[in-house]
Amino acid sequence: MRKLLPVLLVLIGLSAGGGAGYIFRPQPAAESDPRIICPPTDATRAQMPPQESEVADHETEFVKLNNQFVVPVVEDGTVAAMVILSLSLEVPKGEGPKVFEREPKLRDALLQTLFNHANAGGFKGSFTDPLAMEALRTALLETARSVMGAAVGSILITDIVRQDA
Repeated sequence: MRKLLPVLLVLIGLSAGGGAGYIFRPQPAAESDPRIICPPTDATRAQMPPQESEVADHETEFVKLNNQFVVPVVEDGTVAAMVILSLSLEVPKGEGPKVFEREPKLRDALLQTLFNHANAGGFKGSFTDPLAMEALRTALLETARSVMGAAVGSILITDIVRQDA
């Protein structure tokens, strides 16, 4: 009985691990996105915004915002660190002057988004982790589009520095 119990526990552990691996296995790409019910038709494809790969590089320009963004990281009521970022926007060629015309409102909205990210703990720990940076870029892109419209193709974080106090 003493020799049978360890063998039985090993078999139960292996079967439980195999079952969990089978249940949580990654699904194929077509099934993994629950938003895709059927492939897009030509009519729906015309309504969809162009993907980044569909837009040629010569059709867009990158507009660097004039000043850096300085974001305090507050912990326990005191400033624990400062994060300094430089941002650029990808817009269609010729839209650069429109960005500079709306820059004060755009900077205000982007700064508020950066403050929200900092208050949510986005600049703590490994803040340059790809998932954290993607979440920040997505939030900044949504904010830029709310001010500038759909002309903003993407947000580029060209510099990011964190200085602890």
